[in-house]
Amino acid sequence: MDLAAIREDVAVIDILLRDIGHRPVDLTDPNWQAKLSAGLPPAEEAGVAAEAAAALTTLLDAYESGDEGVRDEVRQIFRAHRHFGWGVRLTGRWSSPAAELRRRLVHISARDQSEDPRDDLVGIWELCARARGRGVDVAPIIRAVADISGEVDHYGMGSTRLLILRGLEHR
Repeated sequence: MDLAAIREDVAVIDILLRDIGHRPVDLTDPNWQAKLSAGLPPAEEAGVAAEAAAALTTLLDAYESGDEGVRDEVRQIFRAHRHFGWGVRLTGRWSSPAAELRRRLVHISARDQSEDPRDDLVGIWELCARARGRGVDVAPIIRAVADISGEVDHYGMGSTRLLILRGLEHR
């Protein structure tokens, strides 16, 4: 699969999200969290929500269906374009809680760790708890996504594969 065109789209979106991502937040303001939450999602604020959603869908579809070479290329795209990885999120309704869990874990896997993998780990635990609460047997989904995840420990907390497997810890 040739991801060159989507890489170009992601690069443009990444540039448009950069200023939003570097905008200072006044942590001395007691309402800073509420103000931040009340704002538009970054891709929407940048005016590229539709393009960003399409690019993300293409990347995740390629990641899920491709071979290890394609998955590595998708991981490289996310690593090279951190603002895209930060500012573009999955949205919309899902066909089932199991499908939602899988797609969101695939997204975490493709991003191959944020700059603070603790955020990824907490996100994995929250996703798994939510899915369990909706009656999903998370173990086979976690194992399937872990099997396509990266093995590199970027920040000393374990590889993305190991982080995803930690979703099995919480019941």
